[in-house]
Amino acid sequence: MTAIESTTQVEIKNLYGGYDHETVLEDINLTIHENDFIGLIGPNGGGKTTLLKIILGLLPYKKGSVLVMGHSPQKGRQHIGYVPQFAIFDSDFPISVYDVVKMGRLSGKRVFQRLTGEDDAIVEEKLAWVDMLDYKNRGIRELSGGQRQRVYIARALATEPELLLLDEPTVSVDFESRTKIYELLHDINRQGVTILMVSHDLNVISSYVKTIGCLNRNLHYHGQKEITEEMLKSGYNCPVELIAHGLPHRVLAEHQEGR
Repeated sequence: MTAIESTTQVEIKNLYGGYDHETVLEDINLTIHENDFIGLIGPNGGGKTTLLKIILGLLPYKKGSVLVMGHSPQKGRQHIGYVPQFAIFDSDFPISVYDVVKMGRLSGKRVFQRLTGEDDAIVEEKLAWVDMLDYKNRGIRELSGGQRQRVYIARALATEPELLLLDEPTVSVDFESRTKIYELLHDINRQGVTILMVSHDLNVISSYVKTIGCLNRNLHYHGQKEITEEMLKSGYNCPVELIAHGLPHRVLAEHQEGR
């Protein structure tokens, strides 16, 4: 196996993947370069979460090849931070914001290895980065949806990743919180962290990411920022009208009556 270019963090070629006998992804080709900020859009069931799981080495793929930092996904994922779509927590469990983010430091530790003062400093740094340091002693259950999401982003950043994967990071937060999260991710990317984010939020995603792709079993990605009509027709299987006059993109579906 030959090494990939140093600026290439993920190299996916002719990938087929899915669950048991169901193929969800077909002939996926994607290269993620250092400092990319890629937004992937697409319908439910189109394979976006499946692709993230394969990159993380949590799901085996059927055909093709996947390199993460030049290694297998299982080995390369140590360089990845991950924010899942739904973070499950017991609302009655008294865990603080600080302890949630500290879990990010445990991922790279051996069993029973204690955290150090350096780990504590990194936790505080990441909390400050997402503007949640003042809430570090609060219980996670006391926070709003948008605040909790920023804490989960801080937990992923506490691993000090080179690549950050996010699965629908604004799905359960209000509009104001969504804007703050996108602005936060934009700042994180400017600080040198590569980002791959999947989202349904077409209204604002193109205002913050560098390139956009559409995934619905097949991936339509050309390393550009524009959401093209061809991309949306292929991804959503319906005619669309794309409006973008210096504002965030809006997508209006047109369906025939009775369909």
